[in-house]
Amino acid sequence: MKTTQEYIEENRARFLDELLELLKIPSISADPKFKDDVAKTATAVADSLRNAGCSMVEVFQTKGHPIVYGEHITDPGLPTVLVYGHYDVQPPDPLDLWDSPPFEPVIKKTAIHPDGAIFARGSCDDKGQFFMHVKAFEAMVRTGTLAVNVKFMIEGEEEVGSSNLGDFCRENKKMLACDMVIISDTSVLANDTPSITVGLRGLSYVEVEVTGPNKDLHSGVYGGAVANPAQVLCDMIASLKDENKHITIPGFYDDVVEVTASERAAMNMAPFSKKDYMAGLGIEETMGERGYTVLEQTSIRPTLEVNGIWGGYIGEGAKTVLPSKASAKISMRLVPNQKSDKITELFKKHFESLAPAGVKVTVKPHHGGEPVVTPSDTPEYQAAAQAMLETYGKEPIPVRGGGSIPIVALFESVLGVKTVLMGFGLDSDDIHSPNEHYGLFNFYKGIDTIPRFFAHYARLKAKS
Repeated sequence: MKTTQEYIEENRARFLDELLELLKIPSISADPKFKDDVAKTATAVADSLRNAGCSMVEVFQTKGHPIVYGEHITDPGLPTVLVYGHYDVQPPDPLDLWDSPPFEPVIKKTAIHPDGAIFARGSCDDKGQFFMHVKAFEAMVRTGTLAVNVKFMIEGEEEVGSSNLGDFCRENKKMLACDMVIISDTSVLANDTPSITVGLRGLSYVEVEVTGPNKDLHSGVYGGAVANPAQVLCDMIASLKDENKHITIPGFYDDVVEVTASERAAMNMAPFSKKDYMAGLGIEETMGERGYTVLEQTSIRPTLEVNGIWGGYIGEGAKTVLPSKASAKISMRLVPNQKSDKITELFKKHFESLAPAGVKVTVKPHHGGEPVVTPSDTPEYQAAAQAMLETYGKEPIPVRGGGSIPIVALFESVLGVKTVLMGFGLDSDDIHSPNEHYGLFNFYKGIDTIPRFFAHYARLKAKS
């Protein structure tokens, strides 16, 4: 019988072809126009799990988009690993900034990805990454080397807050019972510097609207006398940070856990060049919270960012109008001990208090999630570290990520298990942005590493 690695090597081309087909489906969960495409993707994911060897697969309907579940129980006496991923993707807008259509995947070589990268929406976040697990699982089943029981839960609402996942987990707690969860929806520091994410920030996401006059007005006739909602909104947003980029919302930092000096020193030992960082982004300087390095600003400090802002006339040419309304979407990344509901309420109270006479302000909460820190002294983490050491040739560095995966805290509270965040993307892969891509090196490295992780976890779990 072939070894797992031999099977993977012989099927590399097919694995890639199957991923490319999955990437062609526009599974945009945020836009109702794509509801049928999201459902089509769920069916395609279910088919991939069946073809890979799952003995039971089911597509569960929710109040929103479907959740795909699959399992393969090798031996009830063995440990069980739950693989989580999501098949929904971010909207691809603005489309004119893509070098190729977002749902027509192409492979191109880049300086960072000399072996080629897949350019398509969802290639890295998260179709390419969860699909690594499906193919690694297939290789283990086909070669008789699966050392654990495996369950898959692949959802379709991660990009819109996973609003139905909590109820699903609580209602199906017995079905989802496991010893640990593994997620590949994070990154490594570099293709020659492996890392494992041990912390994630939480999230509070809101939409704000400022309303002035009951209709758009002629800016010459009314300008200078009537409050302009667009200008008021900009002034209000600008006041949310001081000259040190410190967030000014009262009580915002009350629950923040300060990281010790030694922990900060260890964090900043990770390979990082501010010069290369700025060059890659085409900027001449960074603009984060004063007193913290870039690595700290993007991991251990809370943030407040405007994700979108609109109001008035934005079409071709000129239209001298004083808009009736102006709006913005704002996200706040949270760190350990901050609670998303509390931060949302603090923001709402403060933002409403900023409104001058002549306008009305509404704050609409969207979704949130809690920050999390995962231990690095468990069999789960040690198995991941050993597997990456073997495939990369280097010990992985534990790092805290700047993004949010709210379901990590959910899994711990509902299922009572810890999560390993073993991702293979790069921060430079432009997730959520035009020209999202995922390196072929990273895709295949994940498929090579995951079976080793399973084997090491089974061994270490047996000893514990």
